Amino acid sequence: MPDSRAVAERACIADLNVMSMSRVLIQRMFEAIDRREFDRLSLFYTPDIVYARPGYERVCGFEALVDFYKQVRVVDAGVHDLAHIVSNGDEAACWGHLAGHSYEGVRLDEHFADVYELSEGRISSRKTHFFRAAI
Repeated sequence: MPDSRAVAERACIADLNVMSMSRVLIQRMFEAIDRREFDRLSLFYTPDIVYARPGYERVCGFEALVDFYKQVRVVDAGVHDLAHIVSNGDEAACWGHLAGHSYEGVRLDEHFADVYELSEGRISSRKTHFFRAAI
């Protein structure tokens, strides 16, 4: 009969592996976005992805998401600096900073937070929040 401590340790290691994979998934997703490698996004998002972002219509479906990044989003170039990523395996969140510029040359300096739902190792839902002064 297996030692209950060993079983608990294996379960804990499995949980850590899932959480670690979620962190890597989110880091790599932002790297692909920053490099404008939008065709790689299928590695990170499910085909039925739903993305909500302030100032834009809700994006539903992978093809619409790629179109959003290529045609709709105002960011011409930028780099995401992630401060922290947390995950429980089925859900994740991260927060950080985006520095870049728009297609019109306007400097972008945004603090953001994302909340994710994960399905089979990919993002099925993403909601972005921006931090701005209320007054």
